[in-house]
Amino acid sequence: MDFSPCGFLPVMPRTETGQISESQAEAQVLPASEGWGFHAPPGQTELLFLTALSAAVMWITALLLHHTSNLILNYGDNSAYLAVAKAIRAWDFHQLNIQHFMGYPYLIALVSILLHIPPLAALWLISAGSALVSVLFVGRLFGGWVAGYFAFTNLAWMQLSFIGGSEPLAMALGFGALLAFRKNRTSGAALLASLAVTVRPLMVFILLGIGLVLLRRKKFGSFLVALNTALAIAGAYMLPLALYFGDPLLTVRSYATRDYGGGGIVGPHGHLFGWPFHGIVAGTLAYPAPWTSLLLSFFWIGLVLLAVGMMCYKNFRAYARKHANEAIFCGMYLLALFCYDYLIWARSNFSRFSIPVLPFVFLALLPLLPKDRRIFWLLSVVTAVLAMFSAVGIRNVFGGG
Repeated sequence: MDFSPCGFLPVMPRTETGQISESQAEAQVLPASEGWGFHAPPGQTELLFLTALSAAVMWITALLLHHTSNLILNYGDNSAYLAVAKAIRAWDFHQLNIQHFMGYPYLIALVSILLHIPPLAALWLISAGSALVSVLFVGRLFGGWVAGYFAFTNLAWMQLSFIGGSEPLAMALGFGALLAFRKNRTSGAALLASLAVTVRPLMVFILLGIGLVLLRRKKFGSFLVALNTALAIAGAYMLPLALYFGDPLLTVRSYATRDYGGGGIVGPHGHLFGWPFHGIVAGTLAYPAPWTSLLLSFFWIGLVLLAVGMMCYKNFRAYARKHANEAIFCGMYLLALFCYDYLIWARSNFSRFSIPVLPFVFLALLPLLPKDRRIFWLLSVVTAVLAMFSAVGIRNVFGGG
């Protein structure tokens, strides 16, 4: 039986040389129209509409709960990102406590200046816009079914997309890099991947995958272009840190030296990464949590582990051979995910940390997943409501707090 490069898609027409053309592949992966039946994969228009619907449902829910005031500012790391963005706008870094990578605040400051809007509005526009782009890129890479499950199943993804967070921007840049590399646009892929690293550091595995594949293919010229692009972005990023803080690796060191609360408990030796599952198990024992939080966390842990098992099957292995750079990113990210050793976050934030690898998870699980677009219409509403409930706090929702 013939399979597409991804191993799970319909048979594609081939050229006279027996190769699948890029335009044919893209048309099959994510068709422009959705088709007539509910069992046809969703297209771009439907995915965009449902993503926008989720955003609207989330904010309508917030309005009904009377919890819109300062919701964006108080969510996650948004206040820290805004503080850095405001410092960048003024180019005044005195008394600034750098906690995260600065690619997201740089773009917040730029959009705020260009559009003449407050940084808070720029933060939301970037997150929401990047979420839409990310869903489209996932669809172009892995098909409409994977894009739909990615877009409408994860509460943390919806919160970060439509309340604010850096992950949507990192996803848009990182998966844009993967798509560019599939089109043999090496310099563009290296540029996007390098920018993604300035937003979320583990996106460096995309660069690693690109570099290793170029070396394996003996495309040394392209490898040097990619390497120089990455070094240029890294240099531009580190220069202000060196000039104003005296440490070009300040944002790298902050991940290993910060006290995240709870007495600063990290791992057995204070390392960011340790033995697989140590942070998850020890963190669960050290930090009691409500049963709802435990259920949600271990659902995603179990789902990702099931996907890892499914990745051993021949269809996913065929995809991995075809797109080795993507498989390298997936494998390295999964290893880092399960070895993450900050006890307070390893289990509790697993669903958030797993976001960059979820498209690969759903690709591996695709043979087991229902193929009915009505599921996405239901999830786009139900998950949006639950995501806002979670962001506001269940006690506030049902306790009137």
